[in-house]
Amino acid sequence: MGFSWFHVALAFCVAVLSFAVGITGQSLAVPPALPTALGVCSLAGLAVVWRDISSKLKGESRTLSSLFSQYLAVKAAGWLGRRQRRKLEADTGKVKSVQEETLLLRLRKNANTCYGKEYDFSSIKDSDGFRARHPLTTYKHYHELIRRIAAGEEKVIIAEKPLILAVTSGTSGPSAMLLSTKATNTEFFLQGVTVCLDAMRQAFPESDSLQRTTKLFYAPVFRQSEAGIPIGPNSSTPASSRHALNLYTTPAPAFEVLGEKDTLYLHLLFALKDPSVGTLESNFASTVFYAFGALQEHWQELVEDIERGRVSSALSLEPSVRARLEALLKPDPERAAQLRAHFQEGFRGIAKRLWPHLHLVLAVDSGSNQIYGEMLRENYCKGVPFYSPFYAATEGLIGVNLWPQEPNRRYLLCPRSMFCEFLPESGLDEETPRTLLMSEVKEGDNYELVITNASGLFRYCIGDIVKVVGFHNQCPIVEFQYRRGQMLNVRGEKVSEALFLDALKKAVAQWPGAQLVDYCCAESGILGDSIGGSDPHYQVFIELKGVRKLTEEQRYKLDICLQQDSAVYKSFRSKGSIGPMRVQLVAEGAFKELRNQMMAYSTTSPNTFKMHRVLRRKEYADFLLGKTVS
Repeated sequence: MGFSWFHVALAFCVAVLSFAVGITGQSLAVPPALPTALGVCSLAGLAVVWRDISSKLKGESRTLSSLFSQYLAVKAAGWLGRRQRRKLEADTGKVKSVQEETLLLRLRKNANTCYGKEYDFSSIKDSDGFRARHPLTTYKHYHELIRRIAAGEEKVIIAEKPLILAVTSGTSGPSAMLLSTKATNTEFFLQGVTVCLDAMRQAFPESDSLQRTTKLFYAPVFRQSEAGIPIGPNSSTPASSRHALNLYTTPAPAFEVLGEKDTLYLHLLFALKDPSVGTLESNFASTVFYAFGALQEHWQELVEDIERGRVSSALSLEPSVRARLEALLKPDPERAAQLRAHFQEGFRGIAKRLWPHLHLVLAVDSGSNQIYGEMLRENYCKGVPFYSPFYAATEGLIGVNLWPQEPNRRYLLCPRSMFCEFLPESGLDEETPRTLLMSEVKEGDNYELVITNASGLFRYCIGDIVKVVGFHNQCPIVEFQYRRGQMLNVRGEKVSEALFLDALKKAVAQWPGAQLVDYCCAESGILGDSIGGSDPHYQVFIELKGVRKLTEEQRYKLDICLQQDSAVYKSFRSKGSIGPMRVQLVAEGAFKELRNQMMAYSTTSPNTFKMHRVLRRKEYADFLLGKTVS
């Protein structure tokens, strides 16, 4: 789910208000004195609104209509957010009954489908009956059913027709196609977007402004199923609403450009033009990080374009798109001179110098995006707060972050979004594991999430391991730990992504001058003859700044750090069952090239791409072996 939902939410509010204004503008039979009174009240109201608008920080060259549109949207979204937050608070006080209600609603709605009849949904009375009747599932369970839906068969799993067949990012395995429905999107908007908008405005009052947002988004590519159902990423596009486009620095024609490199250039160009940008927004911190890397590489061309009021001829644009974009530009030597001076000071803290009123980076910076968030905070975006609002996936909304200013990303599970079950981490390999409910989990324990959602997944193991770190009233608060498919396991030691990253950061801290840029690992088994025979071990690929070569002693530090953090790994190493890690330092830009290669191999969109921390394809590991410099 894309964070453009934030501004689609605002656009929706504007549309509703515009409709209301249209209704009240119709001819009505009213007493003679009433029009005069209404006119006076309307003028007084407009004066109050205009005074409020005038007091807020806004971007340059804004039209009155765009300011008024954004103002109404912010007010309406604020009201809706407060209302939904009150509902969430009430639900967290009666989690067990809300979860039962949510489950039975899903079952009743789909009782007359082929799937509902097979599992006799209509006879299930409670969660105990559901768990006794229905098995735990993985994607394999749904593959053939979704193929039938793609071919045009109706009421296979769900009663309604899916809006799209949503393609997953494929981080821990092949990409899957899941159903996305109107109900899923409505839940995401009401229970996720509006609540997080409320939390954001409470934590960052300065975000209640009329500044524009730079949204790093790339036009998704869709194909059609046999029945004409769109197949592609489950992320809403800013171009889907003319109201939403008023909120962005990037103009509408840029969202028609399909090439990622050219689109990013245009995002940066129009963002640099506006010194009053308030928010940088993207699905993931990695996208923001790559954008600043591109800015560092191309800033001179961008400044020249702003100085001359044109779009670089190096971009592959349709003539009509180029003409519409250049019509929005005019030579601005003054802004160009400011930008040139900022860039010549260096890139540490560059975001705050380019946009002095920047108050927030809105992006997920937990899980596999943690290192990108850390690098942004230490370098490009120093001094700018980050907010990671959602815990969500293609399957739908899972949790919301009500504590934006806390460094650890914690998410309150949304009890009306999905029916949740929990598999204790200690019993994941059991043949018939018993699940726990929200009211049964314990603080401090790790669990795999099992979800039943609004779009045809029942007791579905999503592969995410979370830690229960507390409760809000009766509702669990969780921290994401790792993906089951992204675990290192050559002898049964099961080293998670979180555990390995902690050890890696400790090792890098002992390498003078080194700064971690990116990393991934491969189990030696997938590399075969390309690395020669030896005991099973981890092949680790690292990209660093500030270091061109690692000594054998420095490389071994990583192995030592992991042994200190994992007693099981240390035991296998002591017995010689697992060989020492092989640490490869790769060339600058190697992971950017790997990212491009991974996206070329799959149908993953740049908006939803997540770097694979454990490589499962030999060609990816071979690619990085070819990029090794030390």
